[in-house]
Amino acid sequence: MTFRPLHDRILVRRIEAGEKTAGGIIIPDTAKEKPQEGEVVAIGPGARDDSGKLTPLDVKAGDRILFGKWSGTEIKLNGEDLLIMKESDVMGVIDDIAEVKKAA
Repeated sequence: MTFRPLHDRILVRRIEAGEKTAGGIIIPDTAKEKPQEGEVVAIGPGARDDSGKLTPLDVKAGDRILFGKWSGTEIKLNGEDLLIMKESDVMGVIDDIAEVKKAA
């Protein structure tokens, strides 16, 4: 089954955080918070402005993003836990460090 978000909505897969802290302490599942980082799986065509013109989204499939703790609606699709959220819930896109160094 495939899923295509509508309007300015995006489909996001959470990226799980590591199970150890920087100091080597192992965090049990019950103490973990849900990650606020994810990968965009699919995007809608965009939002319409007041004149009816389609405005494309800034994110694209494959982008790593940061979003709010309570953002989106959780769904289960093909046995996988995913989030559907509006693009406005996205706080920013994480660029790869190697790409940033090349630009500098």
